[in-house]
Amino acid sequence: MMISNQRSLLISVIGGSDPGPKALKQAEQVGQELAKRGVVVVCGGLFGVMEAVCKGAKKAGGTTIGILPGSEPGSANPYVDIPLCTDLGYARNFLVVKAGRAAIAIDGAFGTMSEIGHALAANIPVIGLDTWAFSINGKQIKSIIIAENPVDAVEIAIKEARSRDEKCKEITRTK
Repeated sequence: MMISNQRSLLISVIGGSDPGPKALKQAEQVGQELAKRGVVVVCGGLFGVMEAVCKGAKKAGGTTIGILPGSEPGSANPYVDIPLCTDLGYARNFLVVKAGRAAIAIDGAFGTMSEIGHALAANIPVIGLDTWAFSINGKQIKSIIIAENPVDAVEIAIKEARSRDEKCKEITRTK
């Protein structure tokens, strides 16, 4: 792993720890596509979607960060380059989504649902691949950007992350 003075784009990938084969395949492809584009993968650092996305990123020569729920770096999956121990349990979900400039949600259980909620509340773009859908009073909420496939998810996430960065730069310049 080589660290340069240029800031890397970080994108969070969230998803379940016990997904089916389709979600695992999607996550691995998302990791590969992010790494091919020079994006650093941020995830919860454990297993399931988290391990698959890290595995894909490593296959393509990428860098991975795992924000762990406990205090033991050895609990990270074997594809995590940088294990960050929080000792926060599920509360670390907030850190996982805040670390990225966008989030890609793949499959997922209740932990993923909480991460999506944290991201949306913080105006972090969420791109969904076969993940949660939300409604209020029977009306579908369109906050999650639905992707067709892993490549689409990565392209949308990068576009949304860069757009978010540009808006932040504009706000900073006008102050």
